[in-house]
Order: sequence, then structure tokens, then C-alpha cells
Amino acid sequence: LKEPLAHFLALALAIFALYGALNRTPETKPDEIVVTGAKIEQLAGLFVKTRQRPPTADEVKGLIDDHVKEEILYREALALGLDKDDTVIRRRLRLKMEFLSQAQAEAASPGDAELEVFLQQNADRFSIEPRIALRQVFLNPARRGEAIEQDATTLLATLRETPAPDPSTLGDPTILPAGLPPTRKAAIGEIFGGTFAQALDSAAPGSWFGPLRSSFGLHLVVIDESQPARRATLGEARGSVAQAWAQERRQKAEEAQFAERLKRYRVRIEAQAGVAAPPGERP
Repeated sequence: LKEPLAHFLALALAIFALYGALNRTPETKPDEIVVTGAKIEQLAGLFVKTRQRPPTADEVKGLIDDHVKEEILYREALALGLDKDDTVIRRRLRLKMEFLSQAQAEAASPGDAELEVFLQQNADRFSIEPRIALRQVFLNPARRGEAIEQDATTLLATLRETPAPDPSTLGDPTILPAGLPPTRKAAIGEIFGGTFAQALDSAAPGSWFGPLRSSFGLHLVVIDESQPARRATLGEARGSVAQAWAQERRQKAEEAQFAERLKRYRVRIEAQAGVAAPPGERP
């Protein structure tokens, strides 16, 4: 009894017993619904986010009443087995399980070295399309009428003879751009039309050619620069590469976790009349 260690153990046991008595949480009975203070605070917080103001006392009572009603109906539905063979519930639970599988993968943040390796392994997915820089002179059919073809031929000869023509001083007024910086062919097609954009493939840079027809009229065009397709650098495609890396990581994590869960089951596929079943069983 005089040993200090015995005194210490006795005191520790007394403190542990007192803590257990003061912090004893009564077990909820199957027919009992407990609305805790934390739950009320959560309900009020959702109300504030929705209504942009705190709830009144009557509204808090309504929130609690609705929660109690929901809990009662939820328990009664489970007791009746209404959650069984329900496609909507099955899909909702499946989504929750997939979200749990993806959470760990989403927490990871890749470094530049990891993204660079991913980019090199998937370079074709992040290629930069060909781009074309051009200038154009517009001829308006409503203004020139039947003479538009002859005017285009004459103006084209003038452009080819002039070393550095200024397109803004030639042709007819238009809201179309007189020139474009290096631009994707799809974007050029959105401005001038698909036929116009396709015709650029057969033109050599540095020489005026045409006329090219669009829905607006006729165009005389010179290609100032033609950039071929190439693979993007990490600096140019960092956002897309990081997004694709994260998506692939989530998918692999989900597949790995599902493979582990599948090991705990034995799947037997029974044959059905008129339908050929795959052979064997899946462990």
C-alpha cells in the first residue's frame, strides 16, 4: 500500500471511472429518435445557405419536425425492404462507393516531373493543331454585281505585283478581319466558312491567290505563316495534362479497389432461355 506505483494506478483507475460516468452516451433505442444539438445546427446552417438569413424559432421547429418525419419514413421504408431491388437507390449507393474510391486519388497532387512523364506517354492526346496566319481582301457581290469575277482577277494581279500591299486600302468594306494571326483551321472555318478553310490547304505561303468563295462574297488571300501540327510542351498544356492525369489516377484507383472487393465474392452466372451465358464462374 505504500508503493507510489500502486497509488498512481489507483488514481488513474478512479479518473478513468469518473470520466466514463460523466461522458456516458446512452445508446439509441430502435424506436427512439434523438435530434442532437449538432444536427439542429446543421439544419440551421443549410437553411442559412439557402435563404441567406438565419431561421426564426418557428422555422427551426419546422426543420426539426421535417427531419423527424424523414427519419421515421426512412426507418419504416428500410423495415419494409423498400430499398431492395430499387434501381435508383442502387445507382445512388454505387456512386457513393465510387466517390469513396476516388477520394484518395484526388488528394494527390502531381509534380512537374510526374506530369512530364505522363505527357510523354500520351503525347498524341495533347498535340497542337496546325495554325495559319493570313490576310484577305474582300469583294462584295452586292456592290460589284456581275463584274465581281473580273474585278477579282484584276485586283489579284495588282496584289501579286505589289511587294507589300495593305489589304485595308483595297477591296470593299466589311466587318470581317483583314488578317488573322496563327489560327486553327477550325476557327478560320467558323469565321469564313468550311469551304474557305479547306481551300487553304492547297495554297503556298507568301503568294496571293483566289478568289475563294464564302457566304459573304469573294476573297483574295495570302498565307503569311503556316505552322504544322506539333506536340505540346508541359507549359502549354499543363491544365489539360493535370486534369487527364487526375482522371486516369482516379480510374486506376477505382479499378484496383473494385478488384480487391471482387475477391471477396464468388459470382455465378446462370443461363437463361434463349440467351447464351458465358462459360465458367468468376471467383
